[in-house]
Amino acid sequence: MYSVCSAHALVIEAALRYARATGQSTLIEATSNQVNQYGGYTGMKPADFVRSVRQLGAHVGFSDDALMFGGDHLGPNCWQDLDAEAAMIRADALIADYVAAGFRKIHLDCSMSCADDPKVLSDVVVAARAARLCAVAERTWRTVGGEAPVYVIGTEVPVPGGAHETLVDLAITDPKAAAATIAEHESAFESAALIEAWPRVVGSNQG
Repeated sequence: MYSVCSAHALVIEAALRYARATGQSTLIEATSNQVNQYGGYTGMKPADFVRSVRQLGAHVGFSDDALMFGGDHLGPNCWQDLDAEAAMIRADALIADYVAAGFRKIHLDCSMSCADDPKVLSDVVVAARAARLCAVAERTWRTVGGEAPVYVIGTEVPVPGGAHETLVDLAITDPKAAAATIAEHESAFESAALIEAWPRVVGSNQG
C-alpha cells in the first residue's frame, strides 16, 4: 500500500482514482503545517481535511472502507518559536484533534528544537516528548473509539515541506543510530505506561 501526503485536491483525487482502478486501499496523509487546530496553511483543521477527502472519495466512487488517514510530522514543528512547554501544549491539542478526526497512522515527531531548547535535542528528550504525545493519542482514541492508532517514530529525514538548506550529499542513517532511536523510544513508552501501545509502533522514519 502506498501513501500520499498532499493537501491538493487534484493530487488526492488522482490517488483515489488510481487506488480504485487497482483495487487497493490508500493512505492519505497531512502534515502538521498543512492541517492543524488553527487551520494550517490550507485553512483546514483535521476534521475538515477528513471531510474533504471523503467528499472526493465519494465523487470518484472510492469506498470509505478502503480509505485511511495519516498524520505526518505531528509535534511542535509549527511552534518552534515558543518555549518547549508552550509548544508541546499545542502539540498535545494537535494530536488529539487528529485522532478525534479519524487519523490512525500517527508520525510522532518531536525532533525539532523550541525557543528554550539547545540546538540539537538528545534522543532521550525527543523520545520523552513523543511518548507524551502518544499518551494523548491513546487517551483520545479510547474516548472516540474506532481502530487503534499505529505510530511511526524517528525523524532523520528533511523537515516538513523539505530541507531549508541546499543538499549536496545525502547522509544515510547509521544502523546504530536507528537502533538507539528505537531503544530510547521503547524506554520512554515503558516509562509513560504505554507498553500496550509499543507493539503498534510500525515504523521508524530514518533517512
